Amino acid sequence: MEKVVSIRDRSVLGEPLAPCCNSLKVGFYRDGMCRTGSDDPGSHTVCAIMTQEFLDFSVSRGNDLVTAHPELGFPGLKAGDKWCLCSLRWKEAYAAGKAPPVILEATHERALEDVTLSELRSHVLH
Repeated sequence: MEKVVSIRDRSVLGEPLAPCCNSLKVGFYRDGMCRTGSDDPGSHTVCAIMTQEFLDFSVSRGNDLVTAHPELGFPGLKAGDKWCLCSLRWKEAYAAGKAPPVILEATHERALEDVTLSELRSHVLH
């Protein structure tokens, strides 16, 4: 189900939410945006750039983002890909020192329910 674009979808910076990725169908609604709603139990709100370290960490936690599942339209991720992560998964990786870089303009403000802006800012690529 595709979510209708809403001006209420804001980034952690308080601006309209920017796309996370145009080349992969990312986000809970697979529209390239890290939008969320009541039907998204994982809060896929953090736009992150995958690193091999994070992908390995995620696999070790039982969430294999590397293996392709064509039957689900999932190509499998590799380092450098952008993806909308669950905010609590990003927080877990942050606590373990494995969090991937984030794109603040494309990270939904609901992520701030689980992580702080300071934590996110510490992982912005410069």
